Amino acid sequence: MDFTFTAPQNDLAKRVAEFAADRIAPHRQEQDRSGTYRPDLIADLAAADLFALRIPVEYGGLGLDAVSAGLALEKLAAADLSVCFPVLNAALIGGVLADNGTSGQRAAWLPPIARGEAVVALALTEPDHGTDAAGIRMAARPDGDGWVLTGEKTSIMIAAHATHALVFARTGGEGARGISAFYVPLDGPEVRRERLTDLGCKAGGRGRILLDGLRVGRDELVGEPGGGFAAVMRGFGVSRAYIALMAIAVGDAALAEAYAHASRRSAFGQPLGRFQSVTFPLVEHSTLLHAARLVAYEALCRADRGEDPRIPSNMAKWWAPKAAVEATHQALLTLGQLGWSEDGPVAQRLRDVIGLQLADGTAAATKLTVARLVLGKEYAP
Repeated sequence: MDFTFTAPQNDLAKRVAEFAADRIAPHRQEQDRSGTYRPDLIADLAAADLFALRIPVEYGGLGLDAVSAGLALEKLAAADLSVCFPVLNAALIGGVLADNGTSGQRAAWLPPIARGEAVVALALTEPDHGTDAAGIRMAARPDGDGWVLTGEKTSIMIAAHATHALVFARTGGEGARGISAFYVPLDGPEVRRERLTDLGCKAGGRGRILLDGLRVGRDELVGEPGGGFAAVMRGFGVSRAYIALMAIAVGDAALAEAYAHASRRSAFGQPLGRFQSVTFPLVEHSTLLHAARLVAYEALCRADRGEDPRIPSNMAKWWAPKAAVEATHQALLTLGQLGWSEDGPVAQRLRDVIGLQLADGTAAATKLTVARLVLGKEYAP
């Protein structure tokens, strides 16, 4: 078992870390307080090729493996978690479109995503269907050679910033096989958006997307009718590992602040780090994050080898955000009043990382996936 990254992967990680230190971290607090991305963020991400990571080379992308994309997202998340979501969506949705679109659709859709001209959102969740995504109700009413979409999608990350969305709607009967996917622009009069006010990742623009009679044709249908749900579930096999790595990066960054504080702050005549009650909890959290990181990269390695990544990916998805929240909380306690203050980065990191316990599947949903894969559906919850 090889635990080392390749030279190109290390070079990518170094390049993204330098970019994040220069162009992302200095704006973290400003974006959090304003509640939106700075005007030139998307252009900066595009110039750094971060939307192109998983787009095939023939469509203007870098065609990188899943492990490389995970490394890039880690470095971004360490600087500011909220900027990861358009990059994550480009990797997830770009993969779905590349795997399921026609040659004409790929040629039309993928190059603008790679260039950052199309900022994509995943429109799956509805007010009454989140974890139970196979039960979504948005209507796709047949209309001539296409459909008309009417309904609400909610809790859509970067809804406020997206130019396009992969929208899931019911074209058939009950259950997952009645759900189709459509790749649609969000600039028409039939589309309305409403921002949600969140605890963390405030710049990310989570919100509602409301469609009122949006007509879509067969050229906007991704794959076959009724194949949309299966397509995105396959994508989640990789994206859940990405989210785990994003969470781990936040936790590690918070712990780094705590270790630095323990080395420079003194109490009772000696550095804080000399006290076991200060240092040992940090070491315990570092250990848990390190272990979760290995599980996440196991999932991505399996995906790159063409193997099923879902068991380690879903394990990492429920565990890593939980471990990161607890590690960041401990870092805040270690810094005391400095950690509690919004003038430093740890308080924001704690607010931000909590949301990853919900994104792309709750702990219960991911544990259910693992249980069914291990036991079989007939013996699992």
